[in-house]
Amino acid sequence: MIPLPSDASVSIAGVSIAGVSIAGRSPGLAAESVEVVVTLPTFKRPQLLLETLASLQAQKTERHFAVIVMENEAEAREGAKAALPLFERGEMPGLVIIAHERGNCSAYNAGWQTATLYFPNFKHLLVIDDDEIAAPDWLERMFKAAETLRADIVGGPQVPVFADPSHASWADHPVFAPPYRQTGRVPALYSSGNLLVGRNVLIAMGPPFLDLRFNFMGGGDSDFLSRAAQRGFVLGWCAEAKVRETVPARRVEADWIRARSLRNGVISTLVEKKKRAGTPFAGAKVLLKSLALLAASPLRGAVRLARTGSLTTGLYPIYVALGRVLAEFGYANEQYRQPEKN
Repeated sequence: MIPLPSDASVSIAGVSIAGVSIAGRSPGLAAESVEVVVTLPTFKRPQLLLETLASLQAQKTERHFAVIVMENEAEAREGAKAALPLFERGEMPGLVIIAHERGNCSAYNAGWQTATLYFPNFKHLLVIDDDEIAAPDWLERMFKAAETLRADIVGGPQVPVFADPSHASWADHPVFAPPYRQTGRVPALYSSGNLLVGRNVLIAMGPPFLDLRFNFMGGGDSDFLSRAAQRGFVLGWCAEAKVRETVPARRVEADWIRARSLRNGVISTLVEKKKRAGTPFAGAKVLLKSLALLAASPLRGAVRLARTGSLTTGLYPIYVALGRVLAEFGYANEQYRQPEKN
């Protein structure tokens, strides 16, 4: 691995990407022939990263794809060290890069910009996280959905796999459940954990793709997807293109669920404010909507409680509405600031 300083930059096709360096690549990589790029951010999960990469190696497809691993831990680089042998032996085509600036959005921006510059002919970019396992037909199903739905962006379900099997009942909680159940065009997408994005979208949106203000809170992907929809790009959902997401026991503890629910509310307000920016009385309209949701949240929570019998599910709309209002006072729950607690 090439040791590089934290302010390193890499030049690809004559364009310099600040804060990014290439740790290694597969030999004889024919960048011009790559049709699909899979981007895979990683942070302090070397073993899970290897499992994700193994699931990509097992993809049943004739499409020529390459993988970009974005290591976001620039000091120890455990993920990069674990992944590099696969690439250097030619078992996995693609690159391992270091995104020196900490943060979820920084890692995504580094990988997406590297993809657009290094692989001149790819048509679609896919995203999977380093705690996820792709089904063998994942890539093909995402592509077929994009073609059938004529969608520029396609999302898919992240099926929770709980470290403690006794937590399986949490799968239906709104924090873990997918937003849609059926394949089709959709009005909104919220997560990049299982995503296909057309190159045309990336070129039109331009770097930096994700707003760095969401770096440690999350929600940069939701904001990007909201802005893309505003630009007229078609969004779709493929219920069959599943990835399995590892969920540690920590994430079903009451304080984590509460923090995630509040955070979702904060993100909702911030994304909506950006969406309404430049329109008359935008701030007042967002605030009034938040207050209305807060007033309605006890009833909405009671309906959920009656339907599911779960108190935590019933509390979800209350926490989200509260988070929306708290965002007006500068509250930001940066759950990713301390990843060891996440």
